[in-house]
Amino acid sequence: MAQVISDRRDIEFVLHEQLEAENLSKIHEDFADFNKKTIDLIISEAKNFAVKELLPSSKEGDEQGCTLKNGQVTTPESFKRLFDLFNEGEWLAPTESPEWGGQGMPRTVASAAAEYFNGANYPFMMYPGLTQGAGHLVEHFGTQEQKDTYLKNMYTGKWTGTMLLTEPGAGSDVGALTTKAVPNGDGTYSITGEKIFISGGEHDLTENIIHPVLARIEGAPAGTKGISLFIVPKFRVNEDGTPGEFNDVICTGIEHKMGIHGNSTCSLSLGSKGNCLGTLLGEANKGMKAMFLMMNAARLLVGFQGFACATTAYMYALDYARNRVQGKDLLEFMNPEAKSVSIIRHPDVRRQLMMMKVNVEGIRSLLYFAMYCSDMAVVAPTQEEKDKYQGIVEVLTPIAKGYVTDRSFEVCSHGMQVYGGYGFIEEYPMAQLLRDCRITLIYEGTNGIQAMDLLGRKLGLNKGKPIMDLFGEMQKTVATAKGIPVLEKQAVKVEEVMNKLAEVAIHMGHTAMSEKAMAAFANAHPFQDATGDTTMAWMLLWRATVAAQKLEKAKKKDKPFYEGIIKSLQFYVETQLPITLGRFAAIMNTSSVAVDIEDTMFPS
Repeated sequence: MAQVISDRRDIEFVLHEQLEAENLSKIHEDFADFNKKTIDLIISEAKNFAVKELLPSSKEGDEQGCTLKNGQVTTPESFKRLFDLFNEGEWLAPTESPEWGGQGMPRTVASAAAEYFNGANYPFMMYPGLTQGAGHLVEHFGTQEQKDTYLKNMYTGKWTGTMLLTEPGAGSDVGALTTKAVPNGDGTYSITGEKIFISGGEHDLTENIIHPVLARIEGAPAGTKGISLFIVPKFRVNEDGTPGEFNDVICTGIEHKMGIHGNSTCSLSLGSKGNCLGTLLGEANKGMKAMFLMMNAARLLVGFQGFACATTAYMYALDYARNRVQGKDLLEFMNPEAKSVSIIRHPDVRRQLMMMKVNVEGIRSLLYFAMYCSDMAVVAPTQEEKDKYQGIVEVLTPIAKGYVTDRSFEVCSHGMQVYGGYGFIEEYPMAQLLRDCRITLIYEGTNGIQAMDLLGRKLGLNKGKPIMDLFGEMQKTVATAKGIPVLEKQAVKVEEVMNKLAEVAIHMGHTAMSEKAMAAFANAHPFQDATGDTTMAWMLLWRATVAAQKLEKAKKKDKPFYEGIIKSLQFYVETQLPITLGRFAAIMNTSSVAVDIEDTMFPS
């Protein structure tokens, strides 16, 4: 099996040539150390750790999985050593402040490390990923005492963190949760309830696990308005900072899942013996607002998880297609003396590899750009620019989670098809990648919920300014591309799709606010697909404008790479954008059949 899980050259292209990430070091003093040399060193170190340590443990983690005995979860054999090595490299919270154990790295740069790590073994990466997210909540909403108690321990991987949100009777409907918090009069609350689908909820990697828990304080309003957020550690913390008494957080089961076997997905019982204590994190009844900080970051992380499966699948499929010899060249089919060729010579295999190529390249640029906007939302020189970039992040989040994971799963499916029968065999990597990728379409808000968020919230956010800012960035790229002869034809096609998206977005926004709202939201997912297609076309056009301008002075060894980027745009424009225009036509119909059909018309 190939040991190439990501395209180093394309990563460097996105960071250095498309986004010019080195400029972040010149914009803000906090990023001053992250020049090109440092960025390249980070990529090299991440790649080495991913290939040498994380990747070999991926299959083992899938086959061994996690086991539960007497309330204790055991992770795959290699994971404890991996976790220790990972933390020795200070990889858990690279973007966080050095004050708390992070490296202060730009999110744009950390994206490259995330791509390699998740591509190598993303079920393992869920443990540190959730820990950073939980720590982020403590950093933003915690008291100084809570920060001093938990933050450095979490960001350095001494302790891990989770997110306790889902309940048996309240999945996506968080407002229906029943977990209760009763004040004790000393600043603590007695917590009782049941949580399910908790990734990393119990394990043997660290001495303590810190749970941010959504619960309702006794007497609080119903629905999401009455939800508060609490810190509930597995073990209470002594005054000297060491783990103390067990806090009545009991693992009652682990899920036997289709994929991500190396991560423990737990059911947790809080306070079943009446002895679970938590402290309020942030303001009472403001828990959902706080939790969305973690969830939005987690949604971008899930986009990276899906993408990492896709890029790994693409690199494996490409290697397999080059080396698997089977069948004659189509043009030599009638020649009895013709030799068999590598399957990469067969037209349908090449079509699938091109589908994988354009999606992987476009998604990489999209996700890295979202992280770049996250950085600029913090370090841009003016508040106006910061607000602009944060707005773009908000609009892109449902696309970077929903659309990206839909396409990533398709890429993994193409990869399995390239392998043929061997792709369906567990001995080869495609089956695990496809299985692991599938959950990314579901957790952290299903892709249907992402589509509803895009239509219901993001289109009208701040009176439409963020979506208009995004369109403005797209139009800049089109204007540049129109001035480059080799791209002019494609630029006109991309502009046509962009203009159609603007028209459809207005139609959908108005319909969602009318008596036909149910029909509008029945078409929300197709609208997300078409919006994602348009965003991908923009990314591929942007990449091509950079490549075309570099091509004239490029060294001989770089020319095929730049030419390949231009071919990716051409392929997408010629084969995918016509489908996107068809999507737009269907959306403009705003069919209401799905919501009008009587329940009795479905089979009983």
